[in-house]
Amino acid sequence: MNKQLRREIILDNYQHPFHKDKEVDDSYIKVNTNNESCIDNLDIYFKVENGVILDVSFKGEACAISTSCSSILLRYLVGKNLNEVKVILDEYNKMINEEEYDQDILKDLIVYSDIYLQPNRKNCALLPVKAVLRLLDNLGEKNGN
Repeated sequence: MNKQLRREIILDNYQHPFHKDKEVDDSYIKVNTNNESCIDNLDIYFKVENGVILDVSFKGEACAISTSCSSILLRYLVGKNLNEVKVILDEYNKMINEEEYDQDILKDLIVYSDIYLQPNRKNCALLPVKAVLRLLDNLGEKNGN
């Protein structure tokens, strides 16, 4: 993917994020995620039934990278079971940490493949991932895992 297309995808997902400020009800699980060194502070809401993420929403304030990554990642996770989610997060973390990863699994998330060139932006690209990991931990605790 060329640099210009990456920028366009990131900018589009920042200016018009999917699932941002959608109404949620009490059936959603809220997870807060923030970067202590900047303004990034998001509440991410997950609707999970039978081990599948059925819907998501996020609210709050964040930079272009955190907002766009939340938009792309969360959109991609809807409809996935928790095992599929773990695989996606694992591949994404490999990419962010400059390890070998499977591009086919990550789809549009590969727009962040060169984020390592700006080490201070890695936390921004990992912000929604931290929330999903907390969700998985919370669900594991509830299920006795």
